[in-house]
Amino acid sequence: MNGVAIRFCSVSKYSLCGVCGAMERPGFMASLVVACLIRVPSEVVKQRAQVSSSSRTFQIFSNVLYQEGIRGLYRGYTSTVLREIPFSLVQFPLWESLKALWSWRQDHVVDCWQSAVCGAFAGGFAAVVTTPLDVAKTRIMLAKVGSSTASGNVLSALHGVWQTQGLAGLFAGVFPRTAAISLGGFIFLGAYDQTRSLLLELGRGSP
Repeated sequence: MNGVAIRFCSVSKYSLCGVCGAMERPGFMASLVVACLIRVPSEVVKQRAQVSSSSRTFQIFSNVLYQEGIRGLYRGYTSTVLREIPFSLVQFPLWESLKALWSWRQDHVVDCWQSAVCGAFAGGFAAVVTTPLDVAKTRIMLAKVGSSTASGNVLSALHGVWQTQGLAGLFAGVFPRTAAISLGGFIFLGAYDQTRSLLLELGRGSP
C-alpha cells in the first residue's frame, strides 16, 4: 500500500495541471457553450455545403435563413455542446495524465515534442469515444426540415442510427475523425506547451 502511495506521489510531482486547473473553474463549461454559439452556424453551413450541389457558401447560408430562419443556423446546437463537453473532459485530463506518467518514467518533465505526442493520443482517444455524439450531431444538422431527426433530439437520433445501421453506424467516420483530431492534438497541444515554456522562461529572466 505504501509503495502505491509513493508511486502516486512521484507521478503527481510531474503533473502539469494548468489546463486541468482551468477546467475546474465554472467559466470553462460556460466558455464551451458560448463558443458553440459561433461555431454551430458555420458548422451547419459547412455540412450543407459538403452534401449540396451548390458550393456557394453565401447561397447555402441564405437558403437556411429563408427556409428555417435563425433556428436553422443553430440546428444541432444542443448536440454539439453535448459532444464538446465530454470530449474536453476526456482529452485534457488524459493529456495531463500521460504527460505526468511519461515525466515520471524518465524522471524529468516532458519535452514539448513529447507533450505533443501525448496530445495526439489524448485527442485520438477522445475522438473515438465521442464519435456517436458526432454522428448524431451531423444527422441532426443534415436532416430534412420537419423530420423527427431535425427536431434536435440527440437520443432519438442515436436510436435511429442504431436501429438502421447498428454499432457500425454509430461509429461511422471514426478513422478519419480520429486521424484529424490526433493531428490537431499533436500540433495545438504541443504548441501550447512550447509557448507556455517560452513564457515561463521569459518570466524568470525578467527582473
